[in-house]
Order: sequence, then structure tokens, then C-alpha cells
Amino acid sequence: MRRVQPDVWETEVEHPFPGLSTHAYLLVREAGNVLFYNTGHRHELERMATLGGVAYQFLSHRDELGESLNAIHERFGATLGGHRAERDDFARVREPELLFERRGALLEGIEAIPVPGHSPGSTCFQVSSPHGKRYLFTGDTLYRGKAGVWHAGFIPGHNTPEDRRQLIESLGLLETLDPDVIFSSAFTGESGYQELAPGAWPELVERALAELRGS
Repeated sequence: MRRVQPDVWETEVEHPFPGLSTHAYLLVREAGNVLFYNTGHRHELERMATLGGVAYQFLSHRDELGESLNAIHERFGATLGGHRAERDDFARVREPELLFERRGALLEGIEAIPVPGHSPGSTCFQVSSPHGKRYLFTGDTLYRGKAGVWHAGFIPGHNTPEDRRQLIESLGLLETLDPDVIFSSAFTGESGYQELAPGAWPELVERALAELRGS
């Protein structure tokens, strides 16, 4: 693992499919650490243990499911959270203890923001860090591509026209936020996160929206 923010650690990269990379991110908190997304690297659990373990694990959508959820729970007793729309998908691996379906606070300083489109239960997580920054964990709703360009998570041939409509609405909601750092789950470039310059967020989202509408 490597530290990418004062209170955020990034797990070693994984390559679930050719050309696709993923990371999970551990948010270190006095009230209990939160792991966003998922990692299959068992050796990373030992590093997490030295940082205080994992009290909660929040998945942005069903594509992050895997048997490693059980290993993380067995090692740390982590509470698993996911969107209610994907409860049946979760239950095939592990029943989530915390379900959400509307925008709202999950823990102090952590907000769930449902953003359907990539999948029915896709969710972003906004974190107000005590270090003065706002983090946005975008899952695959917005992912970082080559040359640092961010794209909407619409997969032609897999997602439907209705998914596109929902994703356009979801990106419109995200555009109203004002994050300082964004972290995607999957990415196709060199990195899955980016610190934003002031005022850069609306332009980033608008570019992804324009591409989505034209695809």
C-alpha cells in the first residue's frame, strides 16, 4: 500500500481484465477505518492491520464483489455496505449488514450518493476529511482513462439506452458537487485518482457528459 492523501492509502494495483486496472482505498479514521471498493491482495490485509484494520467496507457497485470480502470480514470483522438494489448480488458472496438506497450520511463525514446507470446500485461516496479536503469515490460511474481523461462508465453492448439516461442524470447530480480529490475504482490509464485544481470539476464532468451523449 502507499499513502496518497494524509488519511488515504491505496492498495496495490490489480488487473481483473486486460487493459483494466483497479485499486481499493483505505480511509484511516479515529472512529474506524473504511475500505472503499475491494482488493484481492491478501498481503495487503497485513498492512491494513498495522493501520488499524477495517471497520467498514463500502462497495460502489456489484462488479467489486469477490471472495476477498469474506477474508476481509474474517480478518477484521468489517461491516459490509452496498446499495439495496444489488442486495441479491451481494448475498451470493456475503450478505451486507448495511444497505442504502437514498442520498444520505453513512458515518460521520461520509455520505452515500446513489448514481444509477453503470449498474442499478452504483453509488459514489463523498468524504469530508478532517485534513480539509473533500474526497469523492466515484466507483465506475466516472473512471480515469488514458492521458488523465475521465469517462462515464457506460459500456456499449452491455448497458442499455435506459442506463444511458440514468447515467446522464447521475452525472448531472455529481456536477453539483465540489470535490478536491476523486478516486475511481477501475481505470485504464496510469492512475485511478486525481487532485483537482479549483474549478476543474464541472469541466471534467461536462466532458464526460458530452462523450456519453454522443456515444
